[in-house]
Amino acid sequence: MASDDFEAFYLAHYGRLVGQLLAMLGDLAEAEDAVQEAFARASVRWRWLSGYDAPDAWVRRVAFNVARNSLRRARTRLRAAERLPPPVAASAPTAELVDVLAAMRPLPLRQREALVLHYVAGLPVEEIARQLRVPAGTVKSRLARGRAALARRLGAAEGEEAHHA
Repeated sequence: MASDDFEAFYLAHYGRLVGQLLAMLGDLAEAEDAVQEAFARASVRWRWLSGYDAPDAWVRRVAFNVARNSLRRARTRLRAAERLPPPVAASAPTAELVDVLAAMRPLPLRQREALVLHYVAGLPVEEIARQLRVPAGTVKSRLARGRAALARRLGAAEGEEAHHA
């Protein structure tokens, strides 16, 4: 098979392999994830795999391995979770918190990260710089830009509320 035949190979075998993994796992989403991962790995090896008599057998083996590893990780997470104390019930977010979270969502990730570490986790600028492995000045800049953007967004939201009232 030539490399341009990968799409035809995928279309010919995807559904059957998902069915096989579904029978093994009992979960369609997990089966699709494992098969998609296997085909992704096959796509980068297609020149080599296309010479196999049954490249679908290679994809199936990889999908089964992906599924087994996923199940192993899930069992490990479950065992770890069983050792944890029961979670503490979280209080419902206030309207102000909901507004702040909505205003933070469009900010760049690095600004949100600095704001959360400083204002939510209560870390000083120097500790944030150490954890993020950036200069303290960079943290201060991200905080200043993040605060300014939040003030604009929250001010605009308050102005809209006042306008609609």
